Amino acid sequence: MTDSTAATFAVPVTPDQPQRAPAASAERIVSLDFIRGIAVLGILFANIVAFGQPEIAYLWPPALGAGATRLDETFWLFQFVFIDEKFRVLFVLLFGAGLYLFTERAWARGDGRGLQARRLLILLLFGLMHYFLIWIGDILSLYAVWGLVALSTMKWKAKTQLRVGIAIIVIKSLGMTALATMSYTAANVSAAAETTSAAARAQIAQVETEALAEARKETVVYQGSYAAILADRLSEAGKFLRAGLLTGGAETFCLVLIGMALYRLGLFSGAVEATRLRRWGWSLLIPGLLLAAVAGYWPWATGFGLTKTILVFSSLGKLPHLLTAFGLLFLLVVWAPNAAQTPLGQRFAAAGRMAFSNYLGTSLLMMPIFHGWGLGLYGELNRIELFGVVLCVWALMLGWSKPWLARFRYGPLEWLWRCLTYGKRFPFRRAEAD
Repeated sequence: MTDSTAATFAVPVTPDQPQRAPAASAERIVSLDFIRGIAVLGILFANIVAFGQPEIAYLWPPALGAGATRLDETFWLFQFVFIDEKFRVLFVLLFGAGLYLFTERAWARGDGRGLQARRLLILLLFGLMHYFLIWIGDILSLYAVWGLVALSTMKWKAKTQLRVGIAIIVIKSLGMTALATMSYTAANVSAAAETTSAAARAQIAQVETEALAEARKETVVYQGSYAAILADRLSEAGKFLRAGLLTGGAETFCLVLIGMALYRLGLFSGAVEATRLRRWGWSLLIPGLLLAAVAGYWPWATGFGLTKTILVFSSLGKLPHLLTAFGLLFLLVVWAPNAAQTPLGQRFAAAGRMAFSNYLGTSLLMMPIFHGWGLGLYGELNRIELFGVVLCVWALMLGWSKPWLARFRYGPLEWLWRCLTYGKRFPFRRAEAD
């Protein structure tokens, strides 16, 4: 890799080019769009349980509305190993790459970081509306807040961004895993003592009972009216603002840094040999999947105790998921240039160009499917049935994105975001004059 910035992906500026304008189609990096398309589809798979079941069921199968069958538990294991966290990490890395790409092009047109800050503040507004009005699983506000923090690192060398990002995220992941493991071990050593085992078991059972009761309460809310759902959401506003934007903040910031650095070092422009990327990719992907399988097998084989499952999902799986995500990124970078030219690959690239619209559009679509004022399926579908919903929405995303972009220059929300960012209306239909 070379530590280059503008030289990596120079943007041609001609005298008749608008001073302040979003990237034209010819300026787009197809590999980024293609990988982003895969990421936005994968995020739906990861999130589907949180759309259609109580929040705790996302990580703990016994909290499913009708209880968990062995098939549900096995599907949890499959999703934990191959899906969970990987595509979110991929999405944040691409967000970081896009953050620097936008700023680089803004610099080439005479703008500074202020334009990027304005863009991120608008994204924050979208994220807050998404959280409060549509779905509690919003990630846009988190990206916006930590993207603003990352703007202060724009002048760092690319290798400095990479080293700082990797160092912090590895230390954080290992530290959290060590602390959580020690806490879990200490609790179980206490429970193993003859004098305290009965009390400890009763306390663990009480925690699980309370978690199930909270899940049932959440199901009742979401099977009710939109007003009841909104009132419940607003009651959690303080918790979200205090903790929601901070939870995962260090990891998000580090991944944004790494994404910026990888873009600047030429990962998406062909500056890294394909042979090297394949070697890196498989060297990270295979150990990541194996470690995740070992971690996930533990609760699967021992009855999905709540504390054990939380330990695995929130701590032991972190580093394996990161390894897998980076390995997948490197392999996709190799495959993307050719894959994006195939008929199916073009549809993934189109979905990636419209990732903002597809992400928020998915949340809007899930509301009438699961909420009580719609079909009322919240808490009703098991994991296999929820995956059927995923397949239908995947078909929709891949089906509509390419025809839409054949008629329009941007996705609907991408266009709105650009207009708000630059403070003027840009042509929307392809037939409109520039």
